[in-house]
Amino acid sequence: MFQVPAVTNTHSMVTRSKVGTFKPKALVAQAITDEPLSVVKSATLSKSSSKALKPDYTLTEPPSYKVAVQFPQWCAAMDEEFAALQRQGTWSLVPPSTSQNVVGCKWVFKLKLNSDGSINRYKARLVAKGFHQQYGVDFEETFSPVIKPPTVRIILSLAVQFDWPLRQLDVRNAFLHGLLREEVYMVQPPRYVDPSCPNHVCRLWKSLYGLKQAPRAWFERFSTQLLHMGFQASLADSSLFILHHGTLVVYLLVYVDDIVITGNNPKFLDTLVAQLSQAFELKDLGPLHYFLGLQITRSSKGLFLTQTKYAQDLLLKLQMQSSKPARSPCAPHLRLVPNEDVHLTAAKRILRYITGTLHFGILLQPGPISLSAFSDSDWAGDPFDRRSTTGFIAYLGYNPITWSAKKQDTVSRSSTESEYRALASTAAELCWLRQVFKDLGIFLPTAPKLWCDNVSALAIASNPVFHARTKHLEVDYHFVREKVLRRDLQVKYIATGDQLADIFTKSLSTSQFVYLRSKIMVSLDPMVLRGDVRDKVQMVKTEHKSENKEEDEV
Repeated sequence: MFQVPAVTNTHSMVTRSKVGTFKPKALVAQAITDEPLSVVKSATLSKSSSKALKPDYTLTEPPSYKVAVQFPQWCAAMDEEFAALQRQGTWSLVPPSTSQNVVGCKWVFKLKLNSDGSINRYKARLVAKGFHQQYGVDFEETFSPVIKPPTVRIILSLAVQFDWPLRQLDVRNAFLHGLLREEVYMVQPPRYVDPSCPNHVCRLWKSLYGLKQAPRAWFERFSTQLLHMGFQASLADSSLFILHHGTLVVYLLVYVDDIVITGNNPKFLDTLVAQLSQAFELKDLGPLHYFLGLQITRSSKGLFLTQTKYAQDLLLKLQMQSSKPARSPCAPHLRLVPNEDVHLTAAKRILRYITGTLHFGILLQPGPISLSAFSDSDWAGDPFDRRSTTGFIAYLGYNPITWSAKKQDTVSRSSTESEYRALASTAAELCWLRQVFKDLGIFLPTAPKLWCDNVSALAIASNPVFHARTKHLEVDYHFVREKVLRRDLQVKYIATGDQLADIFTKSLSTSQFVYLRSKIMVSLDPMVLRGDVRDKVQMVKTEHKSENKEEDEV
């Protein structure tokens, strides 16, 4: 028997070891069952896994083909896609050879949602594994233009200004309309291998999703069709097409397979849709409600643009949907430096700000056809490399159409230099906007106004006051003064407190941020400003008036 060594008492407590009592340790699994421990562990794991909820792949996207084939909704979507591929004559089966570079393929599944998040339809897409392609063998040129966001806002603003209808179209299997110039071979898709020739490969005739040249081939096919119909491509944005015929005006935006059209003749828009339907398989989505993540609501006041659904999806993905809302995206006077843990905290604060502004957006309303912009910089604002930050915002009438916050490429030796660099960036953006309006055939009655709060930068822009300390600016940014002398641009002074671009250059106090946010026309959606929401907004306004203390919490 095991003998416990004698222990000298140092206190009055009596333990088992002191009296020689030995009690072996009993495992929990052995205490509740006579089964071996391995059996108990297996049963425990099986029980816990059975309790785990399996994803419902009728409500979410399956990760693979093997999972998707278990659900009739996704099988029907694959059948529909394969039928479309066959109708388009996408490929023909040929015997394999050693000279062919055969690429793979896979099925990709996507839930098409409505603007409110409900399921619209199940979409299956056969995608070629483009990373198997070899440059110079089965692809060459790959670049394809996409619509610029400012162009979208310009067209929406003009539609509000002239009270034009906005129509949205969707091209079914858009890439399948593109013609391939190169010889591309692909394996037969899963589920649809031809039993009569299972070893044959697909010789592709049409551009398939996933191929490196597919976007370019589709855009060339679509733009060629529009040019044949009398449209002209914009020089400022290749994805904008304009049709002028007498008094008829039509603008068309294309982003891959999403199309937006507007014009001054609703009956001609119907004719245009019918003509496009003869060349492509189109789906008329009716009035524009959702485009590139923008939720668009039309009312008597204008168009209200929000990204509520996108923001909700982002918060849900990062599990921040229940976080405490922040009143501003950045803590006042925050300076971030590398190798600090505050970056993650600062990123979370931005998400907390989004939580409290889900229904905020921009109201596009009728106004004067004129361009104006606000330019500002935060001199040496980065404490690590002392580079400045350029911020600007440009308006069409009362509507913000483009804005930017970007760190400058070089270090500025003075605030004047950093402000002048910001002026140059804003002037370049205004020149591009003028070209867009020239392509649209819209006359701007006055030169764009550029507002700046730095007197020295204004003097350099308006007068030949260059000397040794500003010689490098003359070489790099002389075109600003050139635009002013040619009366293509008006440079005006504005007080720092009223400088709207200040919101893009640095972290501000909460009161100043809220003030500038309202001035740049960001507001709460009028459709949700009711009931308890209105009460909460009123409570926040009262709080802002009664409290001047800044929220330093990050």
